Amino acid sequence: MGDRSLFGSAEVGGFRFMQALVVDDSAVYRKLIGDHLRSWGFGVTLAETGSDAWRILEQPDAPKLVLLDWVLPDLDGIELCKRIRQAGASGPYVYVILLTSKEGRQNMLQAMEAGADDFLVKPVDELEMKARLLVGKRILDLQEELVSARESMRHAATHDSLTGLLNRGEILSMFQRELERGCRERAPVGAILCDIDHFKNVNDTLGHLFGDEALREIGRRLQSELRIYDGVGRYGGEEFLMILPNCDLPNTMMRANELRKIVASTPVLCSGVERLITMSMGVAVSAGDGKNELEALLNQADAGLYAAKEKGRNRVEHFTPAVRKAAAGRARKG
Repeated sequence: MGDRSLFGSAEVGGFRFMQALVVDDSAVYRKLIGDHLRSWGFGVTLAETGSDAWRILEQPDAPKLVLLDWVLPDLDGIELCKRIRQAGASGPYVYVILLTSKEGRQNMLQAMEAGADDFLVKPVDELEMKARLLVGKRILDLQEELVSARESMRHAATHDSLTGLLNRGEILSMFQRELERGCRERAPVGAILCDIDHFKNVNDTLGHLFGDEALREIGRRLQSELRIYDGVGRYGGEEFLMILPNCDLPNTMMRANELRKIVASTPVLCSGVERLITMSMGVAVSAGDGKNELEALLNQADAGLYAAKEKGRNRVEHFTPAVRKAAAGRARKG
């Protein structure tokens, strides 16, 4: 074994290199191939048996480039290849070059069918091995770029570009999922609809740059105080929607008041200007019956929010029939 602490990719002297795993039961070949790889700028992890290699590959941030001997003690290269491919759906792609003294098209076909990406016959030509490694590295780099681009697109499709919170469509999707889960588990789901008080005045007096920073900062404060399985999204304009699974009315009211106080506790600062921002909040809680609750709960939370505005802002109100009657047909103030 050697260099077992180095996995994945790393930074050395400001230069990002790729980590390779060399699996061979021959100490001579491990040293020879390892020395070549280091001279070409690769990091090297060494393994003597297939079982050792598999333990390394199961670890987080394991090497993604593998030079694998066909004949190994206890777990040969073909079987290890198959394991790598079977596990591949749940992790990053591993590029495998199979090394063997076996020649012939049939052996090459067997290696490819087992999941190898390339095939080299021993004794390995140094320049040919370097060329195959560079191809593998290029493929892995491209795949990493594609995964990163896909993740960026997914994030852009589900998150608000200004605050980084879930967007309206995604927070409503989460709300629906949690309502369905709550119905199955007979558990309540709390919803908090909140609105920044006098936000138009903030924009008019301090400018839209300050308003944008206020939205970002309020979003950060709300998100930082929620549980990992709660959700918060920008519902629209200066409104935010928070989803609290397994929260009944008393707990949802308590959490809403805690969040309201956190928002109002510290002024928002932007370009040397600061202003205290407050929020009004409306609370609604599911009955857990799963009967098209989403729209009804949003209306209930909206009615509670209207009541909070009417009663002086910077407060939390929950839905009651009286609140709905008072809110019906009237527009909220800012």
